[in-house]
Amino acid sequence: MLSTHMRILQRCGSRSLGMVGASAFSTDAKQFPAQKQRFIPTTGTYPQGFFAGGAHCGVKKNGKPDLAVLLSDRPTVASAVFTTNQFCAAPVLFDRRVLNSAREQERQTVRAVVVNSGCANAVTGKQGLLDAEAMAAAGSKLVKTFDDISNHSIGDDGSVSTGDTLVMSTGVIGQSLPVDKIAKGVQDIELDIAHESWMRAAIAHMTTDTFPKLLSRTVNLAADGGKVVRMAGITKGAGMIHPNMATLLGTICTDAAITQSLLDKALAHAVARSFNAISIDGDMSTNDTIAVIANGAATDEWLIDSELSHEYVSFRDELTRFMAELASLVVRDGEGATKFITIEVAGAKSFSDAKQVASTIATSSLVKTAFYGQDANWGRILCAVGYAGIPLDTSAVDLAIHPGDGSAPLVLVKAGEPLLPIDEVRASEILAQEDVLVRVELSLGKESARMYTCDLSHDYVSINADYRS
Repeated sequence: MLSTHMRILQRCGSRSLGMVGASAFSTDAKQFPAQKQRFIPTTGTYPQGFFAGGAHCGVKKNGKPDLAVLLSDRPTVASAVFTTNQFCAAPVLFDRRVLNSAREQERQTVRAVVVNSGCANAVTGKQGLLDAEAMAAAGSKLVKTFDDISNHSIGDDGSVSTGDTLVMSTGVIGQSLPVDKIAKGVQDIELDIAHESWMRAAIAHMTTDTFPKLLSRTVNLAADGGKVVRMAGITKGAGMIHPNMATLLGTICTDAAITQSLLDKALAHAVARSFNAISIDGDMSTNDTIAVIANGAATDEWLIDSELSHEYVSFRDELTRFMAELASLVVRDGEGATKFITIEVAGAKSFSDAKQVASTIATSSLVKTAFYGQDANWGRILCAVGYAGIPLDTSAVDLAIHPGDGSAPLVLVKAGEPLLPIDEVRASEILAQEDVLVRVELSLGKESARMYTCDLSHDYVSINADYRS
């Protein structure tokens, strides 16, 4: 049963039900580093029909929050992108199976996402997969309890599908999951529609993160107005961050109504320009999962079912912007990072060429350490462009650095020639800022791409040297 102090409220003018109870832990932004508090929202607008919650169930020995649940009051269309690491974790294997089964049956089945932090359930063999299944079973039981309390039936017979829950885990690799503690925590968790409950879920995702990463947004998909949908996203990650993808988890919930094939296409487009466009340290994890679940609660009258429609293009582009902003929070929390660096490569023959060059720059340890030292060593950037692996006309390449405060950029190279002498005073002013944009013009075509990265500091080594202790 759900917590005994939990009560149910019927929201006026809404089909959603909210369950509220005593706060499990503080969501006050002041508990997080002062320089990160500006990235933590104090309010939000959340998609209809979704509930969230977070708690401590005992995975983490330090008593910090380690369990999060997101739940929809109806079946959703779900899509996900996973790590390409061959040692993929048990939750990745399980979720792939759930989503593939839903596609084969052409059914909307996913109702809940259960997330634990503190233990990755990766490289745990057959037992790890059994534990992922048990974690999902706890989610399914919660869905059934929710429906019983709210007199809400998800199927013709009121039954619960065994494929109605996705699971995600993050933390130390090679350790067994305390699945009994998780199962009990899922049954006791308090869910609500309020901002504080979403924030608790975001906090429960954290491992080496220094602040919770939560965004919400309302967007209008129609050219003439009238088709409003909402998005809310939670992600986590601070180290082992690199395409494809990173040691990160993320779930985006939306009340838009969209077909499975178009959600798959929109996610593929968005993730290439967001979560697969960030790099902190060049390491790829075993657990990476980014999921989008859409429950259609915003409307019963229209469905995004055409790739050529204005509504689809708007949804895809809004999702891309939303996910890029959410992914940027991961980079801003990079382990030991002091700079947020945007690498923009323009004038390429193709998006893939532009992204390849941007990624090469973003993953160069020499470039990243130069930014940490606030050293305008532009030769390292051009060197990375040169070995990125695409044909170049080096006499046509431009390079400039742009400060985050919006003031004038500093052009370092024009048409392959350095503009000497370099204005070292202006360079130091720009590189002293937290946000810096590096822009490379290849002059080969019209395509462009961005990568988001950070500097590489002494603290990164310290954090990862002590991670298990």
